[in-house]
Amino acid sequence: MQGSVHKETIGTGDNPCRSVTPEEVAYYQEFGWVKLKGFVRAERVKLILKAALQRMGEDADSNAIIEIIGPGVEKKIAYFNAEYGGGLENPPVRSLIEHVGKNAKALMGRSKPVGVRYFSDFYAPKLPSSKQAKHGGNGPTSFHQDFINFSVDRSGGMTFWLSLEDYGPEFGTMSFVNGSHRLGVLGNYRTYENGEDLLDIYPNLRNEQKISEPMSYAAGDVTVHSHMTVHGAGANLTPRPRWAYLMLVQPVDACWTGAPAEAFDCAGMQISKPLPEDRFPTLAY
Repeated sequence: MQGSVHKETIGTGDNPCRSVTPEEVAYYQEFGWVKLKGFVRAERVKLILKAALQRMGEDADSNAIIEIIGPGVEKKIAYFNAEYGGGLENPPVRSLIEHVGKNAKALMGRSKPVGVRYFSDFYAPKLPSSKQAKHGGNGPTSFHQDFINFSVDRSGGMTFWLSLEDYGPEFGTMSFVNGSHRLGVLGNYRTYENGEDLLDIYPNLRNEQKISEPMSYAAGDVTVHSHMTVHGAGANLTPRPRWAYLMLVQPVDACWTGAPAEAFDCAGMQISKPLPEDRFPTLAY
């Protein structure tokens, strides 16, 4: 079932995506991730893929190499070629991001509901492992948590991972460690030695937790995972890129810890204060 508990295949009406169901909310809260089948309307998926191809080329490796990609995106990642999306400046994509915020509020399920703010959006193609890549981005994804990158003081953040084409496990799709969002912060993957990842540092993740099978996606499918959920992926074993578009959100009350952040510029931010509204606008109240 791979976390999918919904039977619809497309969004309806003028909405860029459908709404999450109570069953999907329950699954996410139990396992720390959920697959949303047919979440984004086909026309919106095609628009995002077209923009990605224009920015990055058919090979997903022809974008410029720059020092700062954008808020929420490291400049060079071994397991995909990140390119800032700028979706808030693109009305059809902003509409999708705003609807993602509303759905994220439902998934978050705080007993005292809080709003959701935008954190980042970016293209994340995984490049073929058989080819040289000037940006990197053609390796497997070590099992890790996202939370350690963000220098925020509380959990609740999540990533909506949108598949822009149909992909199976041979493209290096993700697996998730069920229930790992409840295990606390398990360390920065850059501190592990000898090529180890979280499954090596914490063997109980293999022995006591069930790891999902690598995902199979149709274009428009989304997986949502908590920034505390351990996840990873194999290499892309095909000759073409695996195109994905990521939309990240945080609870509106998340505050900057004061630590230097790997994922965004902290200039002008205040310790123990919420992320500034002008850079991280509220999507749902």
